[in-house]
Amino acid sequence: MSAPTPEPTDPTAVPATPAAPEPADGARASLEALRSEIAKAVVGQDPAVTGLVVALLCRGHVLLEGVPGVAKTLLVRALAASLHLDTKRVQFTPDLMPSDVTGSLVYDARTAEFSFQPGPVFTNLLLADEINRTPPKTQASLLEAMEERQVTVDGTPRPLPDPFLVAATQNPVEYEGTYPLPEAQLDRFLLKLTVPLPSRQDEIDVLTRHADGFNPRDLKAAGIRPVAGPADLEAARSAVAKTAVSPEIAGYVVDICRATRESPSLALGVSPRGATALLSTARAWAWLTGRDYVTPDDVKALALPTLRHRIHLRPEAEMEGVTPDSVITSVLAHVPVPR
Repeated sequence: MSAPTPEPTDPTAVPATPAAPEPADGARASLEALRSEIAKAVVGQDPAVTGLVVALLCRGHVLLEGVPGVAKTLLVRALAASLHLDTKRVQFTPDLMPSDVTGSLVYDARTAEFSFQPGPVFTNLLLADEINRTPPKTQASLLEAMEERQVTVDGTPRPLPDPFLVAATQNPVEYEGTYPLPEAQLDRFLLKLTVPLPSRQDEIDVLTRHADGFNPRDLKAAGIRPVAGPADLEAARSAVAKTAVSPEIAGYVVDICRATRESPSLALGVSPRGATALLSTARAWAWLTGRDYVTPDDVKALALPTLRHRIHLRPEAEMEGVTPDSVITSVLAHVPVPR
């Protein structure tokens, strides 16, 4: 079968203007570039990098947990260096006071009046380094900021900038000198990302970079530059909000969360807030992978980081070696998947 004969071209015809790229496509490209920029400083932590991007899309907060020396702080600093956003860092210590985070009223002798001095929480990206090394009173100073996006001092609410994200790091609670985060604060984090020890090859790559002159304290020298900003995030968030969720997927998310409440290994299952969080992260992941609808695989991919910190093991199950991740994995294996 021969190809059709092309019609003659009209020399007076005005060439069609190529369609402008959708803002969401440009935003997706910027966020992909964001992941590439972070990789210039951090080796072999792709799941954690993806989790931070998902949190940005969902207006959520991230808790990174791992032993010392696995680049938790460097990961967040690299994220900050890759964004056109204001960032601040707070080193949480046992003597840190709530006002050191939120700000306080300061007396001005010249005007004989009190004025509000904003704390480091008034930023777009707050790095709360080693958050579990400060007592619960100071940890609780972030609760209102994380949930309500505001800080109340002396009865006056003060809104925080938008976007606002808390990226907190912590060492495992079995280390001395730490204060486990209370359940109410853990539930404020959208994701809990575990930062594992690197593989042998990744560790060799880390040493090679250091031998070649890489300085983790100078990210500009590593070539990291801002590649995304508020406009990209706003376009991406609008696109994520349009990602379709079928009734079957919504039911699947609910069934997973309800199954955790019935698990004999758990004293506390996932709340409805957790179910909402899982749906949000699955939508963000679906959009990042180039789809405008959510699949069961999207839900499964984000179930562990979204739910692992929202469940509480029974003491006897913990003594038997049961972990939150193993419970969630078992639930995923038994809950029927919609077709």
